[in-house]
Amino acid sequence: MTYKILFVCLGNICRSPAAENIMNHLLKERGLSDKISCDSAGTSNYHIGSPPDRRMSAAIAKKLNIETKGRARQFQLSDFPEFDLILAMDKENYENILACDRTGAYDDKVHLICDFCSRHDLKEVPDPYYGDVEGFNLVVDLLVDACEGVIKYVEEIICNS
Repeated sequence: MTYKILFVCLGNICRSPAAENIMNHLLKERGLSDKISCDSAGTSNYHIGSPPDRRMSAAIAKKLNIETKGRARQFQLSDFPEFDLILAMDKENYENILACDRTGAYDDKVHLICDFCSRHDLKEVPDPYYGDVEGFNLVVDLLVDACEGVIKYVEEIICNS
């Protein structure tokens, strides 16, 4: 059985596809791609079908030497039962996701991704969309840290099940 993770930001063109691609890279390096899979989505419908932001892709390529793939999609109610862990980039995304779950049945699946960081103390991944290259670089650093923490967390779940 594959453990499934969904990364969620606002538009699904910067932070969440970055997290998805960084996680896929880390999973491949660790030989865990067959045990853990991931996807990404946005809480808004602004960019449905769009590729990841070029500036985000450039920052990831420069820091990690990987290509950023994917197309933006909007978070859907069907994502709740489909995924084991849903990771929001910031508190607004977190609240928007929880608001979709009117019964509260899936609240325990939803977390802020920065809760898994070990080297950074930011509580949210800042949206780099209107900023400069340093904002994109910070997002990559934060997401590498958080994804490494998520892998440790999921490995413990997989080992104990």
